[in-house]
Order: sequence, then C-alpha cells, then structure tokens
Amino acid sequence: MFHSQMDAALSEASAAAARGEVPVGAVLTDAAGRVVARAGNRTRELSDPTAHAEILAIRAACAAAGSERLPGYRLWVTLEPCPMCAAAISAARIAVLYYGAPDPRMGGVAHGARVFDHPQCHHRPEVYEGIRAEDSAALLRSFFGARREGGR
Repeated sequence: MFHSQMDAALSEASAAAARGEVPVGAVLTDAAGRVVARAGNRTRELSDPTAHAEILAIRAACAAAGSERLPGYRLWVTLEPCPMCAAAISAARIAVLYYGAPDPRMGGVAHGARVFDHPQCHHRPEVYEGIRAEDSAALLRSFFGARREGGR
C-alpha cells in the first residue's frame, strides 16, 4: 500500500528552518515502505556544504543497510534535488524520487543540469514531482522573507 512520507519530510524542513538552515527535508523508505532515515539541511551547523537533507538521509540509510546501494528505496524530499544530490541519488541506486517544490535556479532533476538525462548517468530513478509543492514553497518563501527582513 502506498503511503506518502511528504508530511515527515516537511517536518524535517521545518526543523531545519528553526535551526537557521534552508528548510529542506528528506525521508528515505526501504522497499517494504519502512522509514529508515530522515534528515533536514545541516550545512551551517556542520560547516559542510555537502550536508544537504538528501545526502544526510542517504548516508544514514546506507550505514543502516551496510551497503552503498539502496535498490528499492524511495526518497521523499521537499525541494527538487540539486545536481550533487541527484548524482548521489543515482549512485545509491534509489528506485523512486518524490519531490515537492521545483527549483529553477539550483535544481538538478527537471532544471539546470538534469542529471538523470545525461548519458553518463548509470541509474535513473522514477521521478514524481510536485508532491505538496505549495507547502514546500511556502516554507522556503517564509524562511527567505524573514532573512531579508532581518538583514541576514
């Protein structure tokens, strides 16, 4: 039975915003649909430009599985993955990607680099976009609006 994990991803995104991070959240489920990892952005907290929600969730799921590959797994993320995250999704052999808001400026799936469309891409997940897109976009607008008003 299909069950969306976008609520949990949005919760991770909200928690990231509360930490002062760009509000992006990700949840990974295994082939049986069990949540195996969830994360929000932590680039500032960890002083790590690769600490995107997707990367952190993939690292945790791989560690739990004892494997660098996650066949049959599904990733839920609130924002279209950037090229770095799209490449990691491909490398991990994640079966399905669901994402919320599009990212015309920095996206790497439907915009920009379109990582999964390159001939060098060894694995292309099924992709479903626009899942709770308005909720994801609203979180981002609120976060960046507050930062502009606050001068940060």
